[in-house]
Amino acid sequence: MHKTNLPRRAVIAGLAASALAAPHAARAAGLGGLTGLLAQASDATLDKLAQPGAFFNDKAIRILLPLVGGGLGKSLGSVLEFGDKLGLTSHITRSLNDAAGLAAKEAKPVFRSAIDGLSLADVPGIVSQNDGASRYLRQSAGQTLQTRLRPLIDTALGQVGAFNQLDALSRQSSLLGLAGLNHDRLGASVTEQAMNGIFKYLGDEETRLRANPLGAAGNLLKGVFR
Repeated sequence: MHKTNLPRRAVIAGLAASALAAPHAARAAGLGGLTGLLAQASDATLDKLAQPGAFFNDKAIRILLPLVGGGLGKSLGSVLEFGDKLGLTSHITRSLNDAAGLAAKEAKPVFRSAIDGLSLADVPGIVSQNDGASRYLRQSAGQTLQTRLRPLIDTALGQVGAFNQLDALSRQSSLLGLAGLNHDRLGASVTEQAMNGIFKYLGDEETRLRANPLGAAGNLLKGVFR
């Protein structure tokens, strides 16, 4: 029976290819575990924050009216204190938080898109911290997420009447206009504060999922984060 001898170079090349394939497959599995973990944590986070009163009831993430420093800030504080006595500022603060909750409810596709954009190169650098994936997502896609969240916030601020309430306060005093507290600044401030709250909860949720190796996340991360 005739035996075919493969050239030694071809055999070595085949072995090298096999050796390289294993780490690549492992990294691919790591990416799948990473995106799966983040998707699960993101959905759970946004579901929590979409509940009525979620932002307002947690002082750690409660959204407040933006203020300015210096003497004008003190004067503006007096106006807001006066507005609070009239029931205007407490009402608008609640509205800001309600708007953030409405935006969180609509933000799942925005976060999923950013999560899907992670690559194999992202896996090794973020496995050492319990909230490493959330931290990396904010570093790599935070600005994009904030830009895409802004229209959702602006729409929600209109829906809950926050812009109308701001206009009512502005009619009480010109100081709000002098301080630059207008629709645009309010929308930008609420978006930034909402992002801070979302990522705080997202990091907490990631930590919780990683700490439960018997849960759904444990299967996603087997051999990747442990």
